Amino acid sequence: MKVIVLKNAEKYEPEKNWLRASTCNETNVSLEYFVKPGRHASPMHHHPEEQVCVVIHGKMKVINAEGVEAILEPGDAAYFASNEPHLVENMLDEPSTGIDIFVPGRSFDFWLKRK
Repeated sequence: MKVIVLKNAEKYEPEKNWLRASTCNETNVSLEYFVKPGRHASPMHHHPEEQVCVVIHGKMKVINAEGVEAILEPGDAAYFASNEPHLVENMLDEPSTGIDIFVPGRSFDFWLKRK
């Protein structure tokens, strides 16, 4: 068993106040806890890993390249297939939080490499 305590996890901000923390970084699966600032949206992007985005707190909109969108509230999740273009937007004026699960695991510095 491996335990990662959030306050001790590796962290970075791809953009101001957009926090990402690595809560599991294994070859077969990775989890990233995130805090998305009010009204923030990630750029449309894709990656070879499958992804499940789970909302913990707040309200987020997910959109894919075909324009299909959904509003997610706490406990809701969205699945993105490998290489499916998508973005995640915080619908509130305050921060929202979530967990991104990637299979297989992806490099934690994904957003740093995109700059």
